[in-house]
Amino acid sequence: MKTARRLDNLGTETAFRVAQAAADWKAKGNEVFPFHLGDLNFPLAPHIVEAMEQAIRDGKTGYCPGPGIPELREALADDIGSRRGMTIDPAEVVVTTGGKPVITKFLQAVMNPGEGVLYPNPGFPIYESQIEYLGGTALPYRYVPTSDGFAIDLDHLRASIDENTTAIIYNDLQNPISAESTPGEREAIAAIAQEFDLWVLSDEAYFEMRYRGKSQSIAALPGMRERTVILYTFSKKYAMTGSRLGCAVAPKEVAEAISLMNTNDESCTNQYVQWAGIAALRGPQGPVGQMLEVLRKRRDATCRLINEIPGMSVATPGSTFYVFPDVTEAMESKGIATLADFSTEALHATGVSFCTREHFGSPQPGEDRSYIRLAYSGIDETAITRGLGRLKEWIEAGR
Repeated sequence: MKTARRLDNLGTETAFRVAQAAADWKAKGNEVFPFHLGDLNFPLAPHIVEAMEQAIRDGKTGYCPGPGIPELREALADDIGSRRGMTIDPAEVVVTTGGKPVITKFLQAVMNPGEGVLYPNPGFPIYESQIEYLGGTALPYRYVPTSDGFAIDLDHLRASIDENTTAIIYNDLQNPISAESTPGEREAIAAIAQEFDLWVLSDEAYFEMRYRGKSQSIAALPGMRERTVILYTFSKKYAMTGSRLGCAVAPKEVAEAISLMNTNDESCTNQYVQWAGIAALRGPQGPVGQMLEVLRKRRDATCRLINEIPGMSVATPGSTFYVFPDVTEAMESKGIATLADFSTEALHATGVSFCTREHFGSPQPGEDRSYIRLAYSGIDETAITRGLGRLKEWIEAGR
């Protein structure tokens, strides 16, 4: 029996492959320091748990409206709008089973087969996977190193646009590189979108995962509201990764299309989880601040220790829970030619498990440095110190 040819174009979230390698190594009795997967090892806040359990006790376990229960759509419109300086109609909010489905449904709503979509590379691998799976043309745009991180190569992005380009995926506070746009860069992306009449998916999964400053949404800029879909998720801010709850904030015609897709795909999002989402939004925000303070300490320890390792360097990011250090000289000192070999040898020698630049899109022409990604969201500070200490000893030992 044959399967559909379109499956040849379907990628995956490659961090899970690294997770499997780490699990296999741990199963053999080895200690593993899990820097590979961006999950959070924080419990749900008690009031969120209580709201979920109460909803189950109250019988809120059946089908509900495809675009989400009205109470959650209203709470999301209030919260997302107030934090972005926007007024959002609950009819523009469509609840989804996590943030990831918004990527697919945005593309289904605005992209025809053969049309091009710009996406960040390195970037979240599901962007490219879904563009190609749905028959579009994936157009990667790149980043360039700066003194404090990375910036979008705007000239390269502009040069990638042609008459078939229909949309751009924009991930400010970016996974994997933690890049944060300056106001000027954000305005430049908005200007390009308007000049070429592009739809915009603004992936704001990490909008509130920040340690300094205040996030801004491209959707709030003049002329952008009517062409922008915001991806929102409860996974990061509220450590609800397994609850699978998010939403799209979209112009009404796109919101209606995504609602229709919900009905076709999964009928509706788990109802009692939606009531937990209301508690998360409307309830005490203290646990969010407490989690961010722990993450800040982990970030500081991670960056300090990385910069003490010969041949490795990283800027201290102001947001997300990832770092993207340059390991070019460290690899050379070990005589290791590829990032895949570096990752495997580091795991087996030190127990430190991480993703590499190649897990976030194919390297683009002109890239001559090697990078890895470490997530510190699921590993405590003591383990960070021990794991990176072992990595340092291994690098210092040379060939």
